Amino acid sequence: MGVVTSLPAWLLVVVSLVLSLIIACGARVLVRAVVPEAEYDSVQGIAAPLMAALGAVFAVMMALTLAGEAGYLRTAQDLVSEEAEAASRLAWAATSPGVASQPIHAALLDYLQVTRANEWRDLSADGDPDTEQAISSLERVVRAEAARDEIGTPASTELLTSLDAVTSGRRARTAAASREIPVLYVVTLIAAGVALIANAASLAFRTSLRTLSPVMGLAVVVGLSIALLFALSAPWRGPLIVSGQPLDAVVRDLQNGLF
Repeated sequence: MGVVTSLPAWLLVVVSLVLSLIIACGARVLVRAVVPEAEYDSVQGIAAPLMAALGAVFAVMMALTLAGEAGYLRTAQDLVSEEAEAASRLAWAATSPGVASQPIHAALLDYLQVTRANEWRDLSADGDPDTEQAISSLERVVRAEAARDEIGTPASTELLTSLDAVTSGRRARTAAASREIPVLYVVTLIAAGVALIANAASLAFRTSLRTLSPVMGLAVVVGLSIALLFALSAPWRGPLIVSGQPLDAVVRDLQNGLF
């Protein structure tokens, strides 16, 4: 499913709309071709009662899913903000009296820049090798500085606590990036949408193409809903990717010598 969620937003919308409209037109043509003319009235008698049930199933499933995915996107953004806050605390901790701040700031800046360059799309639980090396260098620099007796226990503790927050934030981010919607759930949701469109088209199979517009409107709504689902479900590699602005702000502050 990662291939689908990685598609650009416009392509997701176009593909979803085209498939939905094809299903609507295809279902209408199929009913006209398969059902004998003597049984035309029976089709509407069967399809009409199913509309409410199919519509309710699709609407409830889609509403709950979109709400959950929107909440997951907010959670992902909160993880980035917390990681940026931890990086900022580490940068300030490096300015404590007696601490050699320049090596820590340089290692932290390198880590943040590599993270934004290599870990912001297609991020998996394994992480990126260059980022792994950058954070290892940061840990060595900070721990070496914290081990110096000259800086005192308070400064040493602050450095180690801030470093732990940075590494924990990255672990939480990589773990969240490996999460995906279960394939069976997505298949069930798409099947409900297809059944809804096909059932609506079967109700209008005796009408002209001009009067088929309500069915086409339903197909458009279903297609857009599915496109939005795929766009929301991958905040680390999809079209609605989580913003890295909080980390970028820390990078700018390090480059400008604010800390």
